[in-house]
Amino acid sequence: MDDNLYDVIIIGGGPTGLFASFYAGLRDLKVKIIDSLPQLGGQLMELYPDKYIYDIGGIPKILAKDLVANLEEQAAYSNPTVCLEESVISFEKLSDHFVLTTDKTVHYSKTILLTSGIGSFQPRKLNVPGAAEYEGKNLHYKVQDINHFNGSNVLVLGGGDSALDWSLMLENVASNVTICHRKEQFTAHEMTVQQLQQSKVQVKTPYGIKEVIGDGQNVQEVIIVGKDKSEQRIPVDHVIVNYGNVASLGPLKDWGLNMEKNSIVVNEKMETNIEGIYAAGDVCTHGGKVKLIAVGFGEVPNAISHIKTFIDPKSRVQPKHSTSIFEKGE
Repeated sequence: MDDNLYDVIIIGGGPTGLFASFYAGLRDLKVKIIDSLPQLGGQLMELYPDKYIYDIGGIPKILAKDLVANLEEQAAYSNPTVCLEESVISFEKLSDHFVLTTDKTVHYSKTILLTSGIGSFQPRKLNVPGAAEYEGKNLHYKVQDINHFNGSNVLVLGGGDSALDWSLMLENVASNVTICHRKEQFTAHEMTVQQLQQSKVQVKTPYGIKEVIGDGQNVQEVIIVGKDKSEQRIPVDHVIVNYGNVASLGPLKDWGLNMEKNSIVVNEKMETNIEGIYAAGDVCTHGGKVKLIAVGFGEVPNAISHIKTFIDPKSRVQPKHSTSIFEKGE
């Protein structure tokens, strides 16, 4: 048990939570991070560490795992206490601090910052005959090592950004890549769709999946069917399913927070309706909200600065420039 009283407990160790740890350090706050996963980095490390990210300001292109490594190095500035594989269940609000109960112990903090993204998540499964038998073999719902597909025939299922990103990344790794989507149009970013159209990836639209056929050890063929009921057999070495995730905020939904479509409503200070609890990143919503990593990064200074003034009303909301802080430290 950690009996220390922290200034802020950050629930969620993904990109937004890690950047919040760094920024809390700039504002001289004592920080603890709690995350249910066995490593920091959230979805980036759990689902696609080898996928490139392109929409971070000033970084034209970076692997998800490298972005997380940079964020961990940056987050260390606040010297946070980190608790992994620990799920927050409930809280009690006392006069001047919160008591957080997890599935392992209790924690104490003056404020709480929720940066838990979409919450706990499970991939949407491929629900066709034969699929379940090959999960964990050569039917994949996440990609941990892109080199695992070297020289293989790969079928990617899905029409969103992840499906197209993996198809394009595997183009020069696998011997052959096919992407299959049940609709005529993809839902990925326009530029990504253009890149797919200009690539060597074979596109099958609109085709649904009828059946997965294998030898008991691995998938060998996937039968796809078009709108006209015509069927095709695609030989495969690997199948990657990118149908998105089924997300749940779990016990957070029972905290009495104002919710809108599974997101926590915040105001312009990133405050929730419960005094002392703030939220940033994909877990929250407000007018004009766009759910991107870059947006979460932008919301962090706002949240942390108002947490600072909540704890110490004499402090300024507007922080000093980081350049000045680091030059003074040096």
